[in-house]
Amino acid sequence: MGDTIGVGTPGQIKRMLEVVASHVPVKHLAGHFHDTYGQALANVFAALQSGVAVFDSSVAGLGGCPYAAGASGNVATEDLLYMLHGFGIGTGAELARVAAAGAFICQALARSTGSRVAQALAAKTAPSR
Repeated sequence: MGDTIGVGTPGQIKRMLEVVASHVPVKHLAGHFHDTYGQALANVFAALQSGVAVFDSSVAGLGGCPYAAGASGNVATEDLLYMLHGFGIGTGAELARVAAAGAFICQALARSTGSRVAQALAAKTAPSR
């Protein structure tokens, strides 16, 4: 189930999942939420509450949508991991390593990270002035 242009809200996601779940078992669904309006993590949470357990994400929130001008990338993997780990949900991914990969690719692309968690981690490790 996706919101590829990033305009969905948690209430819309819950309603959409209720309708779809009446036809397809929730265990067969995955979430794909872009963060254009800053709702991706909230939408993941709504989908989690509805029983969805698989989510797409993008390191550093990189990406976009080719048919929606101005749309951001998928929810940042770093932000998703931080939230899931905060709920005690195992992911098999190491946040620090994912953040390092995001920093590497952002530097190579000369782009800023779209991850708030990556920004916070970078600030903690930056030398003091």
